[in-house]
Amino acid sequence: MTEKSLTESQAREASRANTALKLERQLCFALYSASSLFTRLYRPLLEPLGLTYPQYLVMLVLWERSPLTVSEIGAALGLDSATLTPLLKRLEAAGYVTRRRDATDERRVLVQPTERGVELKEQAKDVQKELLCRLPLPASELTALHETLGRLNRGMRNAGETES
Repeated sequence: MTEKSLTESQAREASRANTALKLERQLCFALYSASSLFTRLYRPLLEPLGLTYPQYLVMLVLWERSPLTVSEIGAALGLDSATLTPLLKRLEAAGYVTRRRDATDERRVLVQPTERGVELKEQAKDVQKELLCRLPLPASELTALHETLGRLNRGMRNAGETES
C-alpha cells in the first residue's frame, strides 16, 4: 500500500462526507421544498379570494391586530419593507387594506384592513381546514411538527441576534 492510497478509515470518512453532502440529507432543502409545496397547495384555496400566499399571510397578521406599521408587519412575517411595499400596494388596489401616514410620526405608514378586507376574513375561515385535509399526516403529527418548527425558528432567531 502506498502513501497515496486511502486507508480503510479514510475511505469510511470520505464516504460519510459524500453522504452528508447529498441533497436529500439537507434539512434546509427539506424545509425549502415543504415551503414551496405548501405555497402550491394554498394557491387553489386562495385564488377564489383574490389572494396570493404572501398576501394571505399579511391579512392574517392584520386580522389579528391592526392598524400596524409596515415594519411591524415585516417583523411578524420576517419580510423587509422592500418586499412588503409592493405586496401592500396590490392589497390596497384590491380594496383589502388602507395605508396612511401616522399623524404622530409621518415616517411611519399604518396599514389596516378595509371593510372589504374584514369581510374577506369570513370568506377565508375555511382555508386552513381545507389545507389540513390535503396534508398526508395526522393532526397529532402536524401539531408536533408545528411545535418543533416553532422551537427551531425561535432558536435560529436567537442565534442570529447573538451573532449580530
